[in-house]
Amino acid sequence: MKSSWRFAVLLILLLVGGIVVNAWEYLGEKPAARKELKDFPKLLGTWQQLGPDQRFDDATLSVLRATDYLMRNYSTAKGQSGNLYVGYYASQRDGATYHSPLNCLPGSGWTMTAPGTITIAPPGKPAFEVNRWVIQNGGTKELLIYWYQGRGRSVASEYWGKVYTVIDSVRLRRSDGAMVRVMVPVGESEAAALETAAELAANASTVLPEFIPN
Repeated sequence: MKSSWRFAVLLILLLVGGIVVNAWEYLGEKPAARKELKDFPKLLGTWQQLGPDQRFDDATLSVLRATDYLMRNYSTAKGQSGNLYVGYYASQRDGATYHSPLNCLPGSGWTMTAPGTITIAPPGKPAFEVNRWVIQNGGTKELLIYWYQGRGRSVASEYWGKVYTVIDSVRLRRSDGAMVRVMVPVGESEAAALETAAELAANASTVLPEFIPN
């Protein structure tokens, strides 16, 4: 009797799951309105765009498979400088998804040390956690922070970013999202570089929802 009851419950769950999956496939994804990253502000607080946006070659784009991206340098009147990268994916259902710096950077010759997380506190916005690393390639040393953003969430964990994508795919019919990365040169002090990176990230995050929809 008990085994028959368990079988019935399992059968119902399988049927419901099948209906949900088929309905999801039939309905498709719900597009989210957003601005293109080429229109991202040139001025972020005290940070001003420095030079033209950087563009990737075709070989890199074929691996990246991003719907839209931004690679831009910013600087301040105080001599601070930093690079902002945003890789946006309108859908992650077909296998196109953001690439973790943990995979990309070592393959490009960077060594990564001093892992950790820090909290970014944008003015007037909720604070969120991001990853931090010190990276080096030859004589170039940078402070790297990055996070995953989409559908109203900003998370440090790639694992939880993927989990939320699956949940929102069913709940919202959306799997869009982005990886956001900030890199600043490390001079005499890693602490100062971290503060600079956090400041640029905080300023950028206040306008990101216009380009990475909530």
